[in-house]
Amino acid sequence: MENILLVKYGEIAMRGKNRYLVENRLISIIIKNLENYGNYRVYKEQGRLLVKCETGEFDYETVIPKVVNILGVVAVCPGVEIQEKNMENIRDVALKHMRKQHGEKKITFKVETKRSDKQFPLDSREVSADIGGFVLNSMDNLTVDVHSPDVILTVELRNSAYVYSSLIKGFGGLPVGSSGKATVLMSGGIDSPVAAFMTAKRGVEIDAVYFDSPPHTSERARQKVIDLAEKLSLYTGKFNLYVVPFTEVQHYLYNNVPPEKITIFLKRAMIKSAEKIALENGSLALITGDSVGQVASQTMQAINSINSAAKELTILRPLCGFDKQEIVDLAKKIDTFEISIRPYEDCCTVFVPKHPETKPKKSIIEKIEKSLSELDDLITESCENKKVF
Repeated sequence: MENILLVKYGEIAMRGKNRYLVENRLISIIIKNLENYGNYRVYKEQGRLLVKCETGEFDYETVIPKVVNILGVVAVCPGVEIQEKNMENIRDVALKHMRKQHGEKKITFKVETKRSDKQFPLDSREVSADIGGFVLNSMDNLTVDVHSPDVILTVELRNSAYVYSSLIKGFGGLPVGSSGKATVLMSGGIDSPVAAFMTAKRGVEIDAVYFDSPPHTSERARQKVIDLAEKLSLYTGKFNLYVVPFTEVQHYLYNNVPPEKITIFLKRAMIKSAEKIALENGSLALITGDSVGQVASQTMQAINSINSAAKELTILRPLCGFDKQEIVDLAKKIDTFEISIRPYEDCCTVFVPKHPETKPKKSIIEKIEKSLSELDDLITESCENKKVF
């Protein structure tokens, strides 16, 4: 027997001929996350991955957080591998595992068996009944509850046998880097970090662009975005955050467009700037945190008027069908919410008009923009002066 971490994935298993590429991507991320914490190796096992420690004790306390938050992982199970999978061995290991994990606590349990090895002499129900009876008779603190037990003791019969009683859920999805690359327009608000996470969950590698507006926004506002990026990197791996000085662009638009339309023009300028940077870094799309109808600049008419600012890249909106509470709930789950609600204004909120237009016409917006002779040069200059974190 050997202590292992069994890693479960979901939709990766439904991939066709390129499934092995996505599996290998997930394996490489796990190895990279663990490279500084011991001699850990990852092996494939019939729709599962096994993390093993080649030397020394398996440090579950360190390893589990480093693996369970990797996108593409559905769940991890700390358990035991049994190479010689006969019933006597499995019974003994299951009992040792239950004693070690659950001690003398009074709990209810049941046994579930997953039998991929159809050559094994007993079927799943027979294995569960055998092991359940043996463990029950050996531990006075246990009682059986097949409907809602405190603990599910699981036995998987594959090339080897695996025993575990704890399943720690991950986020699922696809491993980052298996679906191309995109650039996120990152503000200091709640929505855009969640949009970045949702994009990464689909296997997309991300970079991010933040528009800085000193002196209207403070150093603390920029630091908030840097902190959000660092938090996201726990799920996405390393990425670049481009900080673009945007004050001159904003002043120019503020002085040259109708006040009620300023938000639309600011967002179009940001899309133009982000597209320049995205094309330089090899991105295939732009990502925003828009949710349809949430605010004036996210009505269908406003979205239509903003979209045409991107000439070469698609704009994706992962949160378009989410309501605000759903976004907040997910922000709390990925631990970005408390950073996002720090009371420091970003460049969008500073220039919001009192009465923004909610149903702009794209033709009018584009006609006005053609008259803004200095806009393109100001956007180019702001992108050239970006800083990279």
